[in-house]
Amino acid sequence: MVIRPAEFHDVESIFRLIKHYPNELLPRAISDIVQNIDRFLVGEMNGKVVGTVSWQILPEIGADKAPSVEIKSVAIENSLRRKGLGQALVQGAINRIRTIQPCQIIVLTFTPDFFASMGFKVVSKRKLIHKIYAGCINCTKYDSPFTCPEVAMALVLSPSTTVKRSITKRKATT
Repeated sequence: MVIRPAEFHDVESIFRLIKHYPNELLPRAISDIVQNIDRFLVGEMNGKVVGTVSWQILPEIGADKAPSVEIKSVAIENSLRRKGLGQALVQGAINRIRTIQPCQIIVLTFTPDFFASMGFKVVSKRKLIHKIYAGCINCTKYDSPFTCPEVAMALVLSPSTTVKRSITKRKATT
């Protein structure tokens, strides 16, 4: 499988993959996929898109906070599941996300063992209030984000001071 950044001609395939998992993934409108195409990776086999992953930046409130990034919309062609393709896509997303130096990468998932195998740790949803208000609050599947059965997990990358120092360093050199 080749993992590459998504392109506009991949939108229909990405939409189809995500739509195939209505109980596991929140739906994504075609317009949303188009607007965020730069935050999608696809897995391609023999010229066909067979997997996808995306991410979203979730800003924290307050000067001492660093943004988190959420990995979402991990979808693999059903016949190719459990063959390492999802892990390769998520690792590709993690590698991309690391370049922008967030403090953590988060997921809300029905497959915590999968993400635990990649270093994610279970966290309280209350620690992800930025995610709850950015997205979960609009979900129509559950009465409350806190009653949703998805498991909140995080991969801590670095303390927020590292991000602040790198921003200060860039300002000093410009």
